[in-house]
Amino acid sequence: MRDPAAPIKILSDNRSAGHNYTLLERYEAGIALSGTEVKAAKSGKVQLKDAYADVIDNEAWLLNAHISQYSHGNRENHEPVRKRKLLLHRSEITKLHAKIREKGLTLIPTKLYLKNGMIKCEFAVGKGKKVHDKREAERTKEQNDEARKAMQQKRNYD
Repeated sequence: MRDPAAPIKILSDNRSAGHNYTLLERYEAGIALSGTEVKAAKSGKVQLKDAYADVIDNEAWLLNAHISQYSHGNRENHEPVRKRKLLLHRSEITKLHAKIREKGLTLIPTKLYLKNGMIKCEFAVGKGKKVHDKREAERTKEQNDEARKAMQQKRNYD
């Protein structure tokens, strides 16, 4: 029996996704990997920075994700950058396909993690940020940090 509250082990995190995109909705999908890909991913040799997901021929695919070759792999080792199938229900794929047809929306993988012994991919529907949006987000973050610091100093003096 699978435990829904089981702890997860993050294998790779795409931190630049939150900086470059406004993340709207998040989804979880299984991912079809070969044996050496699983071993390399479990050892943390995954890069999601340039990766994205797309719906091609009514199937969801993870593209441009780099999983390094397994160090003890032999001639049957995998290709580091290849299309990898995302395992989703048909209704979820249809809903995602409708969303990404909208102007400016894309699917960005945010995490790759181990849950109940299975490798899962969390991805989000995102809208690309313009340069001024990034500056505004940075300004807001700095203002929040300053306010938090001022509150902390006031608490320390009282």
